[in-house]
Amino acid sequence: MNLVIKPNGQSHWNNITFRCAIGTGGISNDKKEGDGITPAGKFALRQVFFRSDRISAPRTILPITCLKNTDAWCDCPKSKQYNELIKLPFSSGYETLWRTDAIYDLIAVVGYNDQPVIPGKGSAIFIHLATPSFSNTKGCIAFSKSALLKILEEWTERSMVELMVCGN
Repeated sequence: MNLVIKPNGQSHWNNITFRCAIGTGGISNDKKEGDGITPAGKFALRQVFFRSDRISAPRTILPITCLKNTDAWCDCPKSKQYNELIKLPFSSGYETLWRTDAIYDLIAVVGYNDQPVIPGKGSAIFIHLATPSFSNTKGCIAFSKSALLKILEEWTERSMVELMVCGN
């Protein structure tokens, strides 16, 4: 079964509709670094990260890693580590994964622009926790904690994230 995400902030998983947040630029086939767009298409989930000081490890078939305060994701298109997990300190641009707010307490890495990596095509596309108001993201997909935990627990080897450009 696929996790279907629509531009109106609704998602469908296993006959359940969940509210979600998407990028400020909506969903598009023309994703570029820093544009706030959530990329359209079908993608696998690669792995899950979580803050063990804040939540318990989720139940899932996906590989799970505890976040450390030195974990970050390279978002500099000129770097050889572009769109990869890196350790701080780091000399190029990056997004810190260890945050003071809760949105990265649970992260599922979306397999976007990773096989192969194309510099400037977009990086750090995650499924993570939503803010209380479900405010738009910088290109990721965000869910309530309960919804994301349910999705991860029911995820199968054949499941995909399907981000749709149009449809309600």
